[in-house]
Amino acid sequence: MDQSEDQILVEELAALGSVSGGSRRLTGLVARLLRKNAHEIDLVIPLPFDDAVQHVVRVLDGAGRPGRFTHAESGRDQEMIRVVAGGGVGSMNPVVVTALVRRGTGAGTEVKLRAAAKEGLVKQRAGEKTAVRLAGLLSR
Repeated sequence: MDQSEDQILVEELAALGSVSGGSRRLTGLVARLLRKNAHEIDLVIPLPFDDAVQHVVRVLDGAGRPGRFTHAESGRDQEMIRVVAGGGVGSMNPVVVTALVRRGTGAGTEVKLRAAAKEGLVKQRAGEKTAVRLAGLLSR
């Protein structure tokens, strides 16, 4: 991945701050100081590897913000897919969602799903809630 999860979250929050009339630089500085809420879920999708990758891409692409989709780090036995989704109240809080799809040993494909968001004074647990929501969609 070109950028770390933290870098992406800071840039997304800074962009939101500048849209609402604030200073992008000041908002970015404050965003760096915020704690992160991250949650990981391990899944097994009962599909062959290539089909599972396409399923994960469809689900995450549908959950992501327009223009924020990344399909990176491709390999023979694993694929990494990353999007920036919206979480929290009004889906305004940026959430970086990363799925590592690995070729399974049995009839399924392993997926490690991680969602992370910055937390302000009001704890929304946007990372955790987004991970749970997307894990439910991936399991269908």
